[in-house]
Amino acid sequence: MELPDKKYPLVLTTGRSLYHWHTGTVSRKVAGLNVLMSEELVEINPEDASALGIADGDMVRVISRRGKVSARARVTEVSPAGVVFMTFHFAESPANLLTNPAFDPVAKIPEYKVCAVRVEKSGRR
Repeated sequence: MELPDKKYPLVLTTGRSLYHWHTGTVSRKVAGLNVLMSEELVEINPEDASALGIADGDMVRVISRRGKVSARARVTEVSPAGVVFMTFHFAESPANLLTNPAFDPVAKIPEYKVCAVRVEKSGRR
């Protein structure tokens, strides 16, 4: 329902990490899992990161029409150009705050998995 435009040129897609379950209320209490993934990461393609002046490990803000969250950038070719990825396991960086609640007429569910965003370097590392 929401496509990228000049103000929000990237697509955010959300999903799960192998290391945590849903909101992380249980899995984040497991020390070993937190060694593997202790904070939210915004996966961004190197091409997009370079154009935005973002380096791997920089703190960034991901901004949609509904709000903004901060997290650390992970520059990776896993995400295609034009697409950023976040999980929804970290209450400190609630990706679902950003997503689109528009109702999907085919699936009969809210469209929580994709929306248009922009990413800005926040200046902290």
